[in-house]
Amino acid sequence: MRVLVTGGGGFIGSTLVDQLIAHGHEVHAVDDLSTGSLSNLDDARREASIHFHRFDIASEGFGDLVPRVKPEILLHLAAQASVPKSVADPLLDAHTNVMGLLRVLDACVASEVRKIVYTSSGGTIYGTQRKLPIKETAVGRPLSPYGITKKAGEDYIRFYQAEYGLDFTSLALANVYGPRQDPHGEGSVVSVFSQRLLEGKPPRIHGTGEQTRDFVFVDDVANAFVRAMDAGSGETINVGTGAETSINDLFRTMASSAGWNGDPEYGPARAGDVLRSCLDPEKAKELLGWQAWTPLEEGVARTMAWFERRR
Repeated sequence: MRVLVTGGGGFIGSTLVDQLIAHGHEVHAVDDLSTGSLSNLDDARREASIHFHRFDIASEGFGDLVPRVKPEILLHLAAQASVPKSVADPLLDAHTNVMGLLRVLDACVASEVRKIVYTSSGGTIYGTQRKLPIKETAVGRPLSPYGITKKAGEDYIRFYQAEYGLDFTSLALANVYGPRQDPHGEGSVVSVFSQRLLEGKPPRIHGTGEQTRDFVFVDDVANAFVRAMDAGSGETINVGTGAETSINDLFRTMASSAGWNGDPEYGPARAGDVLRSCLDPEKAKELLGWQAWTPLEEGVARTMAWFERRR
């Protein structure tokens, strides 16, 4: 089928593009390249006819693009994805994650898109929870503007479903990591640590390092999007491993993989960060037939090998 991927130049988006092409779909990728990179789509452009469109989803022009493409499915990954940036500039965060989403939703309705798969943030929309792993039924109180806009996005999508009949699935992602992730842009702790360790420099940990995250490999996440194209209608679904890993444990795993024997540096905790996060993946297994299959040690090794090749 014809599929449009917003944020197609990002590390998750480009991995998803590769999988969609492998499944035989016609793919249109949209990205303004503010954090994504055209080089992330090199494999797709070599092996298949992919249509790339450089657009800011919050611009008026995006509303003209979608009717021209006429996709059956729209996979919405474009976002301002940095928690610290959202804290520093909530207006910028809302411009992309709220106004941009509304442009996307209006374009979907005008173009009679059958379904939108929305990228939510399981690491932020739930805020601080006492019971882990977190189920989708948890009452969320986000601690950052990023989490607030992602949670609001789900409410907007449910309105568009009720008002216009736009089908949707919302995937609440855990902490995604893997090859192509930019440590200077949409970077996560894994990409930042990878670069520092390969340069022989000590990684910097914000806070005590005992804060926990649910790390899920990008290939696994892209597969969840593919499955959600035809399943999970009207649902918010966690996409994570169900395993809680502290930042200190992550550092030890990565240092071992890199053969690095030094200690990390510690700095102040970051505003807006939750202390513990881990998602219950049972609903994804039930509705999508999906579960994460890449162990952290393997995913870290593959990520660091990619960064090593890029040096």
